Amino acid sequence: MARADVDRVMGFKAEADFGGAGRDEWSYAPAVGVGPLRFGMTVEEVVEATETLGRTEVSDGARDHAIFSPTWKVAVHRHGAAHPAPAVTAYVSQAVGLFCVAADAVRGPQVAYDGIPLVGRDLSELESDLIAYAEATDVPFQYLPEGHAGPDDPGIVMRGQPVGPVLRSRPLFMVPRDGAYTEWDSMPSEEHRPDGDTHTPASGCLQ
Repeated sequence: MARADVDRVMGFKAEADFGGAGRDEWSYAPAVGVGPLRFGMTVEEVVEATETLGRTEVSDGARDHAIFSPTWKVAVHRHGAAHPAPAVTAYVSQAVGLFCVAADAVRGPQVAYDGIPLVGRDLSELESDLIAYAEATDVPFQYLPEGHAGPDDPGIVMRGQPVGPVLRSRPLFMVPRDGAYTEWDSMPSEEHRPDGDTHTPASGCLQ
């Protein structure tokens, strides 16, 4: 089915309808990277690659699992943003380099999967779009262990982030890190809290 026909059948909303207006748009390539970031990058390379988006803060990642090598967390804050939450959080392993990039539901760049925007979506609406996409294209989608729907791509782990009263999508773009079989097993502990409880609830406005 042609792309235009798929869009007509599914009735995709414009990105502006759910806060996509004004966001940067990043591309995603499975097992390669997202936006200017490439899996395997060092901390220094991540900082350099994201300097146009904003300022960076580098800190030690949580060390909850002894099988993993030390990890650094690179928080990227938009230039001029007043809110403390980063737009993008990158996780860099000492053993394999960059292995996880999290896009904030409110401030993060928009990333689409075959035309389906993934960042900042009401999770129930995103699920509806994925179901319609699967019916229109005969391409499956997946449910993650916590019940969130996501594209049929092991490199995209969908998380939920509270934004006011709504749980919105906070996708993680990943490759497995040292000693792990899957991306889910590789998830940084900072991102593994129920419903993505890594930030205080935010207003729905881009900053």
